[in-house]
Amino acid sequence: MSRSLTLSLLRGFELTVDERPVAIAWGAQRLLAFLALKARPLTRTYVACVLWPESTTEKARANLRTSLWRTQRACKQVITTSSQQVALAPVVAVDLRAVRVNAQRLLDRRNGCEDLLNGGTRDELSADLLPDWYDDDWVLVERDHHHQLRLHALEALCERLTVAGRHGEAVVAGLAAVQAEPLRESAHRVVIHAHLAADNRCEAIRQYERYRRLLREELGLEPATAIRDLLSSVQPHPALTA
Repeated sequence: MSRSLTLSLLRGFELTVDERPVAIAWGAQRLLAFLALKARPLTRTYVACVLWPESTTEKARANLRTSLWRTQRACKQVITTSSQQVALAPVVAVDLRAVRVNAQRLLDRRNGCEDLLNGGTRDELSADLLPDWYDDDWVLVERDHHHQLRLHALEALCERLTVAGRHGEAVVAGLAAVQAEPLRESAHRVVIHAHLAADNRCEAIRQYERYRRLLREELGLEPATAIRDLLSSVQPHPALTA
């Protein structure tokens, strides 16, 4: 009987078999996460040298063998191996991959994406990759890539919901991007646009004022012209003309 294997990398690491969490050693977690992020068969030497860069090649390969043994002891079906290569088994569902596919769909203006205009998509895009892992360079690179992708996707989700007339949901999606990066001007801009589309001019001005104040306090800068131009149709306000 086939078993359901799921590897979660968003909000934290978790391997589940038939929806039951599997306890797995730290070294095995690193191995599974690395293989999931690369999404293709890799040579054993390459994997060993990336995961244990401060060790000799011989020691790194020994560490890899130990992690493979521990992983397969916990769950035999999760990894496929040969004498030269190692890979995450194709049957393993990885949450990160599905979210990245949805993010790319939202960013493709040719795609309608009506099925993605919901709170579930917003919640998925609000999660960062392995947020409690800090030490490995390969994690930091992948996390930054996903962080930028999800922010752009949240902004695209906000814009699509605004066009669809679902202004409340649009604001929530935009604010998710603001929460992730409070100084990100494009995130504040889509929130302001959503407020204006709903004829909530006071809310739009308040959002602008919050951003303007934060930008001054943190960086000593003023908002760019593009975000000020959004409010050109609103009656003059001290915060906009100061």
